[in-house]
Amino acid sequence: MTETITGAQLAARALIDRKIEHIFSLSGGHITPIYQHLEGSSVKIFDTRHEQSAVFMAEAFGKLTRKAGVALVTAGPGFTNALTGIASAHFSNTPLVLIAGCVGLDHKEKLDLQDMPQEAVIEPMVKRALVCRKAERIPEYVDMAFRIAQSGRPGPVYLEFPIDVLNTPVQQSLVKYPRTEVASAPVDTAKAKELINLMKTARQPVVIAGTGAWQSGAEAELKIFIEKTGMPVFTSLSGRGVISDDHPLCFEGAVAVRPGCAFNAYFETDLIVILGSRICLYYLFGDIFNPAAKMVQVDIEPEEIGRNKSVDLPVVSDVKSFLEVLNQSMTPELEAELKTKFSPWIEKLTEAHKQSKDASQKDWNSDHAPIHPLRLAKEVNEFMNRDTDLVIADGGDTTTWMGMTRTMTCPGRFLDYGIFGSLAVGLPYANAAQLLNPGSRVCLVTGDGSV
Repeated sequence: MTETITGAQLAARALIDRKIEHIFSLSGGHITPIYQHLEGSSVKIFDTRHEQSAVFMAEAFGKLTRKAGVALVTAGPGFTNALTGIASAHFSNTPLVLIAGCVGLDHKEKLDLQDMPQEAVIEPMVKRALVCRKAERIPEYVDMAFRIAQSGRPGPVYLEFPIDVLNTPVQQSLVKYPRTEVASAPVDTAKAKELINLMKTARQPVVIAGTGAWQSGAEAELKIFIEKTGMPVFTSLSGRGVISDDHPLCFEGAVAVRPGCAFNAYFETDLIVILGSRICLYYLFGDIFNPAAKMVQVDIEPEEIGRNKSVDLPVVSDVKSFLEVLNQSMTPELEAELKTKFSPWIEKLTEAHKQSKDASQKDWNSDHAPIHPLRLAKEVNEFMNRDTDLVIADGGDTTTWMGMTRTMTCPGRFLDYGIFGSLAVGLPYANAAQLLNPGSRVCLVTGDGSV
């Protein structure tokens, strides 16, 4: 007799085989079969009180680990409640797999409970929207979802299982169990040499390291690069901390609203090297940069290069791999030449940075009652002073105040709502951060529209 297995069993097995440890969810009838077969397994399901929170927790997981977080929601309103979190993951380039149930294939367009065109609704917000219509192919679709979410520029992927597909028994001999890990590390060696030529002619360069530097694991390579060249670096979004704010060549956050020398640097620079950061609102859509400066943009996603501003040297590459080639291409003689040439520029930025910081101290040290928000943010920053501490900022201006004051010595230790600007990310982010770092202190600073 041929052994059979149900679609729900296949879905559970595929997740277990991938060594998924955490799934963030809110239970519902259309996903109950998956729940039943995960019970007692190595997978821990965290049942939230709202699907939006489940997806925000999965997003925080992806941001902190650089691996795809997993959210599991039911059909209809369960699905629609998840959309804000998916949009946030889309804009933050966070790897995430959203698994949703839906009505059975035979009940589509019959006005069954919670039936709606989920695939069509979510498709513009994800890297790929997948619907598995055959139970024996469920492991293939699970593998595909994770492969897409984590390869190239990371992002959310949607995977839908109709309830009748989950309940269908199939012959085990028909099932394939693929497992593919994709290492996305393209690099253009010729472009590294072109950048070196631009550095040779520059006098006042600026490096901006963003989320792409963090996602590619480029911390060591970035530190080597700036120390070889003596170039100043600013960090943004998930790139904050990829090089410590305490490093003499790091001038902290790239957003010009933060006290420091970013505005001066962008206005006076003659060479801008952007490593895995998008030219967005944070840089006034490129208008904050000196229009005469040469622009270099390194990004793993071709369509991102040149958004809002013309780029003189476009480089389609993984940031870490590109920096490895770049570092290997420089000679000791060139390194000495660049560091000597850029030294006056570093001195100028260091003085501008100090003056800007000094000017902000009035509010940061204010004894006014009620307390000035920047004084509170400064006190939180000083109290959460361990490399293992995590700070989560939530709320409109609350996030701005924390972003202005937070000192980053390690990456992956500060989360906020990012470019999508969704409030109420705080509690889900903080819970996920504590779950992943049980021995660390986690502080949520929330307000101004958030709970």
